[in-house]
Amino acid sequence: MDSTKKAVVFLSEGFEEVEALTPVDYLRRAGCTVITVAVPPAKTVNHPCSIDDMPSYGHIVVSSHCIPVIADKTIDEFLADEKELADLVFLPGGMPGSTNLAASKEVCDYVLKMNEKGKIVSAICAAPVVVLGKLGLLKGKKYTCYTGMENDAQKFCGENYKALFEGSVHTGEVPAVKSGNIITGKGAGAAAHFALALVEALFGEDAKKKLHERVCQF
Repeated sequence: MDSTKKAVVFLSEGFEEVEALTPVDYLRRAGCTVITVAVPPAKTVNHPCSIDDMPSYGHIVVSSHCIPVIADKTIDEFLADEKELADLVFLPGGMPGSTNLAASKEVCDYVLKMNEKGKIVSAICAAPVVVLGKLGLLKGKKYTCYTGMENDAQKFCGENYKALFEGSVHTGEVPAVKSGNIITGKGAGAAAHFALALVEALFGEDAKKKLHERVCQF
């Protein structure tokens, strides 16, 4: 497999850990270089598991279920170090993780640059609507998301939400959807299906099948 492939995963306080780390695990098993990036939470978003008083908070991100995860880099380190765009960017769901990512100008700018270059842009659970929808990246695309989030576009994307979602089709009860360069996933229960879709997008169907055989033995 092509170990030169690179993926970046943005994590901010309140991310859903199964949705975030299953793709990290699968992509690394497939031979992809995966960089996890800590994004500071928006000050207007509160999270009961906050650890703001910890000295090393810059690299530590607390999940929606109060599990601290150490990211490879902070967002400032990542932007300073990475001179070329990754092959894939991934945005986990969870609350307020998704809203924290949507509030980050650095994250949004990077995602838009990835999309402009036709790179793979992916999100799961709440993030397809909260982040990709806000950026207009679901326009004309098929997508899936956490059940009910498709009805909250106005809440998270503003009064212009209809234009942002023009021509988009919510596919409903499917674990993952690839539409052009956009890959979306439904939620934590679909994390493995979603992760395999990312592997297939980067490495092809054979790589996905081989990984499925290795990790999905029942």
